[in-house]
Amino acid sequence: MSRGNPFEEIERMFEEMNRGLEAFDSSLTQGVPVDVLEHDEEFVVTADLPGYDKEDIDVRLSGATLTIAAERSSGSTSQDGEYVRQERSRETVSRSLRLPDRVDESGTEANYQNGVLTVTLRKSGAGEGESIDIE
Repeated sequence: MSRGNPFEEIERMFEEMNRGLEAFDSSLTQGVPVDVLEHDEEFVVTADLPGYDKEDIDVRLSGATLTIAAERSSGSTSQDGEYVRQERSRETVSRSLRLPDRVDESGTEANYQNGVLTVTLRKSGAGEGESIDIE
């Protein structure tokens, strides 16, 4: 009787746990629904972030983990008179996605138009975490 590679068994266990956590995470996600499309040489991640300015969005990549975070403040202001009521809100959302393969950080592009963030990530090898500029 031969024993299998213990590292393969551990990797399989982590993949199962990751799938379970992703299902749990998607039920708790507030405001950052995403689609991940895989092509032969790249992943395309599309995230809905309506109402945010491009400058309010931070996209980071570290290994095979993509993190999208956005923060905005809204409310009404008045230069004259007394406030009878003033309501202001601050909203922060974030989402981290573990991609099935590592990607080339230098070959990553992000575009934000009409409330939709599109991040294109070219598949590749290893690298350090890097911030991604949004065009």
